Amino acid sequence: MIVTLLGTGTSFGVPQIGCACAVCRSTDPRDRRTRCAAFVRTSGGTNLLIDTPPELRLQLVAAGVDRADAVLYTHEHADHIHGIDDLRALSVRHGAALPLYGSRETLDTLRARFPYVVDPSMRPLPGTTKPEGALHEITDGKAFTIGDAQILPLAVPHGRTTVLAFRIGRFGYVTDAKLLSPTVIDALRGVEVLVLNALFRHAHPTHLSIPEAIAVAQDIGAPRTFFTHLTHDHAHATLLAELPAGIEPAYDGLTVTIPD
Repeated sequence: MIVTLLGTGTSFGVPQIGCACAVCRSTDPRDRRTRCAAFVRTSGGTNLLIDTPPELRLQLVAAGVDRADAVLYTHEHADHIHGIDDLRALSVRHGAALPLYGSRETLDTLRARFPYVVDPSMRPLPGTTKPEGALHEITDGKAFTIGDAQILPLAVPHGRTTVLAFRIGRFGYVTDAKLLSPTVIDALRGVEVLVLNALFRHAHPTHLSIPEAIAVAQDIGAPRTFFTHLTHDHAHATLLAELPAGIEPAYDGLTVTIPD
């Protein structure tokens, strides 16, 4: 399995509009962070996109992605869904509506905000195209299969919203979590690579802090953990030097190979 982290930034992105801090002015390319998304290629050739953030077109072009078999949505917040129009190129290449998997709340939001994408009765005019998605509801703890990928959704709290984390084989992906229950931690044990959100050094009401994320990562015990959803408070090189062995800050375009 090959995992590419397309975007690793917080909802503001980095650089942040109007900010002249050292990280926002940094020349280190690892400090330029678009909104969170990931792309998974299984050994059997199944291609899975996780979330559709506002920079999706740029992310897919940079990663050389030209095909997806499905999209997995973590939740319905704008920084995770508002690039959905960029699925047009993928659904056209797919030759049919692209399967979109998410919780009931996320699918309801997609129906309300993007009916032209998910309503099969809304057809493009002859000679034109539009993004097309077919909605599939998934639920916490109930595994499902796409191609050769078995996917386990895991519910984690995010303020007033519930986010779905995903375990795909030996890969775990968790973003926008405030905490992970013992059940979720148990379900993620045994992953080779864990991607986990980590916002500030201090506590936040809807996200794991850096110290909280370190504790969760060490509890799960993956050989490699990468922190995502990072803010402009963290220069990549500085945070890398602070983190314990086996835990690193992620960056846009990071690619990791995970043995089957």
